[in-house]
Amino acid sequence: MIISLVKAFLVGGVLCGAAQVLIDKTKLTPAKILTGYVVAGVIFGAAGIYEPLADFAGAGATVPLLGFGNALAAGVREAVDAKGIIGVLTGGITACAAGISAAVAFSFFAGLFVKSGEK
Repeated sequence: MIISLVKAFLVGGVLCGAAQVLIDKTKLTPAKILTGYVVAGVIFGAAGIYEPLADFAGAGATVPLLGFGNALAAGVREAVDAKGIIGVLTGGITACAAGISAAVAFSFFAGLFVKSGEK
């Protein structure tokens, strides 16, 4: 149990640390880094690299943006196998519907309790 937590913490920390280095040492915006992580998750999943990492690190690999990209790609693969070419359009959203819905709901509720303003 504790070793699983340590592995998740270390892998998740390395992924977040790499993003922080990109923010600090390059002129990339956080939005570009976010997009890059999602695309990297798709590429790693297609190359067969992501699943062994997720098996090793658990939530340390599946919760960050790489996991979202991998889930999108896996959903598209499954939908294309089941429904044909229309699966390209429906598979990713279907596979990630719960996470997307949670993000929208939590953002809505946060908006109710937080006063917006300029920095």
